[in-house]
Amino acid sequence: MEWLEASTENCPIQRTLDAVGEKWTLLILRDAVNGVRRFDDFHRHIGLSEAVLSDRLRKLIAAGILKTVPYQEPGSRSRNEYRLTRKGWDLWPVLMALSQWGEAYALGPEGPVLDIRHTDCDAPVRVIVECSAEHSTLTAAEVTARLGPGARIRS
Repeated sequence: MEWLEASTENCPIQRTLDAVGEKWTLLILRDAVNGVRRFDDFHRHIGLSEAVLSDRLRKLIAAGILKTVPYQEPGSRSRNEYRLTRKGWDLWPVLMALSQWGEAYALGPEGPVLDIRHTDCDAPVRVIVECSAEHSTLTAAEVTARLGPGARIRS
């Protein structure tokens, strides 16, 4: 069976995009990684409508990417903060890869909004692809894609 004959219903990229592949969702995740926790802060910082924000937060919670944690300001009613789960934090390299690509190909003349650096040595952080035998910085020409055990004939 060849790639074009394979069904893409079980494709991990397609399934990931089903969960997070929408602009507002990725911007919510960007803000969550950078410490935004409260509905009003997401709303103000990203600039999307309350209805869309509520919908995206609900979907991220249902997918197990965010969780709610109650908090209460003195004299106010209890509300929820939105925090990344382990599953949510595992999307951090995806966000870093998007940022790295954007810095290379879509950056405005004023430069990046964030300068991400390694805390210990202050070097810029970058995303690389490596094999499990620790051969790092692989290019697409150095890898072979084979159909996996989940591949099925396209119907």
